[in-house]
Amino acid sequence: MMTQKAEARFAQMYPGAKNVATSFCPYRICPLGAHSDHQYGFVTGFAIDKGISILYEATDNGVVELSSMNFEGKVQFHVGAVPEKQGDWADYLRGAVAALNQKYELKCGVYALIEGSLPIGGLSSSAAVIIAFLAAICRANEIRLKKQEIIDTALWAENQYVGVNVGKLDQSCEVYSKKDHLLYLDTRDDSYELIPQSPAMKPYEFAVFFSGVERTLVGSAFNMRVDELKAASYALKGFAGMEYGKFADSRLRDVPREVYERYKDKLPENWRRRAEHFYTEFERVHRGARAWREGDLDTFGKCVFESGYSSIYNYETGSRELKALYDIMLKTDGIYGGRFSGAGFKGCCMAIIDPAYEEEIAEKVTRLYLEQFPELAGKFSVHFCQSADGCRI
Repeated sequence: MMTQKAEARFAQMYPGAKNVATSFCPYRICPLGAHSDHQYGFVTGFAIDKGISILYEATDNGVVELSSMNFEGKVQFHVGAVPEKQGDWADYLRGAVAALNQKYELKCGVYALIEGSLPIGGLSSSAAVIIAFLAAICRANEIRLKKQEIIDTALWAENQYVGVNVGKLDQSCEVYSKKDHLLYLDTRDDSYELIPQSPAMKPYEFAVFFSGVERTLVGSAFNMRVDELKAASYALKGFAGMEYGKFADSRLRDVPREVYERYKDKLPENWRRRAEHFYTEFERVHRGARAWREGDLDTFGKCVFESGYSSIYNYETGSRELKALYDIMLKTDGIYGGRFSGAGFKGCCMAIIDPAYEEEIAEKVTRLYLEQFPELAGKFSVHFCQSADGCRI
C-alpha cells in the first residue's frame, strides 16, 4: 500500500535497514449510527480500500522513531518511557505504546514511516494510524492481540491519552469489517453481525468528498456534545425516579425511549435535541440494517440522508462547508444517500452512489461546492472507494 515515494524516503532515511515490514489499517465510513457509540447505541459501518500504511523496521534498543509523509517533523521516544501528551500528530502513536505498556513488557521499538492514502479528516484516520502502529509494535515484540483487545487498546489511547471522548465505532469498523458486508454492531455489549450484500442489491460504491477543511476533535465541540448527551441521560433518570449512579457512567442507552418521550419537554433545549438525535438514530440504524439485508439500497440511502439531517439540526454539528456538501448531495442524481463522515467538525462527507454516475457526480459536486468556496480550490477533492476487509494483527 505504500507509494514508491514513501519507500524511497524510508530507504534514504534508513539505508542499512534489512528486515523492513509493512502494516496497514483501512479507513472506515459510518452510514448510520452517527454520534451513538459513546452512548452505547447501535452503529453500522464499512472498512474501505484506502487507509494508513506504515513502513518499519524493528529495533532491539527499544527506541521508537516516527516520521510521516503527511506531517512535518521526526518524533523519538523509548517504549519503556512514553512521554506525556505533546499536542502533535504523534500523540496517537505515543498513546498506543502507553496502552500496550499496561499489559505487556515492551522491549523492541521501531523505525517507522507513516503514509495515509487520503487527506486527513472524517474517515477515522486517528483510529487507523493507532491500529496500524499497534500492528507494527506488536509484531516487533511478538505480541498477538485478539480483535476485541485491539479495539480496547486503540480506544484507550484516544480516550485516556489523547483525551477525545470517542466511542468504539471507528476501531470496531476497522477491525471487524468484511468486504461487501455491512457491520451491524451493538456498542453496549460488542455483539455484532456482518450482513452480506444481497444478490438483489443495485450496484454501488462509496464516494468521499473532502471539504478541504481540517480541524482537530480535541479543540472542537465534540467533547461538549458527549457531555450534553450524558447530562440528558442523567436528568431523564432523575425525572423518572431511575437509579442514576455516577454521571461519568451514564448513557442514553440506559434510558428507555418512552421515558424520554414522557420527560423530554423538561430538558434544556440543547439536551433535548441531542437526545432526539440519539433516539431517532437508534431507530434509523435498525431500519437501515433491515433495508440492507433485503437489498433495498434506496431505503438504506434515504436513512443515511435522514441521519445527515438530524446530525445538522438536532445534534448541531457541521461546518458551513460540510453543510453545503450535504445540501449538494441531496440534489445530485446517482447518490443514494450521504452525510458527514466523522463528527462533522472537519474533514469530509461520504455517500453511497451508483457507479454509473461517477463522472457526473464528481463534476457537479465539485462545481457547486467551489462556486460557494472558491478559496478551497486545490484542497477540495473527490475519491471513489470500495468496501474492504478490516485490519488484521
